[in-house]
Amino acid sequence: MIICERCFCDTEVISVIQNKAEIGDCPLCKSKNVHIYDTDKYEDLSMMFDELLSIYTPISSLPDSYPKADTCMLKSELIHNWNIFNKKSEADVYNIITAICKEKYEYNAELFDQPVGIQELYDQEYLSKHSLLTTNSWDDFVGALKTKNRFHTHYVDLKLLERFCSYIRKPYKAGEVFYRCRISTEEGIPIEEMGAPPIDKTTDGRANARGIRCLYLGDTAETTIYEARAGAYDYVTVGKFRLKEDIIVVDLKKINQISPFIEGLDCLEYAINKEHLNKINDEMGKIMRRSDSALDYVPTQYITDFVKSIIHDDKAEYAGIEYKSVMHSGGYNLALFDPDLFECIGTEVYGIDTIDYRKHVISVSYTHLTLPTT
Repeated sequence: MIICERCFCDTEVISVIQNKAEIGDCPLCKSKNVHIYDTDKYEDLSMMFDELLSIYTPISSLPDSYPKADTCMLKSELIHNWNIFNKKSEADVYNIITAICKEKYEYNAELFDQPVGIQELYDQEYLSKHSLLTTNSWDDFVGALKTKNRFHTHYVDLKLLERFCSYIRKPYKAGEVFYRCRISTEEGIPIEEMGAPPIDKTTDGRANARGIRCLYLGDTAETTIYEARAGAYDYVTVGKFRLKEDIIVVDLKKINQISPFIEGLDCLEYAINKEHLNKINDEMGKIMRRSDSALDYVPTQYITDFVKSIIHDDKAEYAGIEYKSVMHSGGYNLALFDPDLFECIGTEVYGIDTIDYRKHVISVSYTHLTLPTT
């Protein structure tokens, strides 16, 4: 079977295909003049996929106690739980993996044709040694931070978290530009006041506790305006910030999209922690309402503080964290541990003309009316 680099979005798979240096047309996705890979000619991808597929067990071999609701077809699992294929149907994925792993298919067709599960998800001995959360529960972790011990919890395997962070390093070169928005008057805010607030005015944020300075920036001016939650007819000042030196950040947007084919990654360990990693990603981008408590920031503050504490060669490994914006679809934010890494090089004042409010029903209540008797 002929497949190509554009059939995939996993960078490790794409690299293998490109290294074959064969150019041609792909009959599957109809791409022309691209790097192609012949599954009958090469075995590189077979070895990669065999390791990933080995973590799954067909339902006929799973214990009777394994929850049937936690099984699904392998082709569906690879599409929805792993960021490998580029917009492929289940039929396409089935054809691709059975072609790549043809030997495995010949002696273990059940793996491809039956629902599958991961036995270790319910193996308490394995989870106790490999789960990111020692009780395997995000709610336990959050509850402990809020009500028991905020600074020295044993609910997180920090060595494992550090290892996952190393897979999502993102470098930025000096000169990169980001933006910051503040609600202002029509006159705007002076450049020198557009940075992070002073210590005595620093409040709780998703990446910092009260009194700890942190500079929050957005990828575009539009993202920052959404994040500022300006109202109709408000004025906002948007500052343009330039990076002074090369830095590395942890890209939490990608924490649940780590390639299972990265050298040294334990696929099984990663798979059983995917739910926890998804939760970290969701919590970092969670919308905070005015009625929410500052305590709701504690879980992400804890994770951010740990990232901030990672030291290599007597120097902080990471300058900040990057996370998705839920206020502006497709946008993202950067939280910098050292506000002085960026300098504001200019500002623009905008007037907010309209806001597009959208709503959904949470609940409905009616007053019970008693009709008068006659």
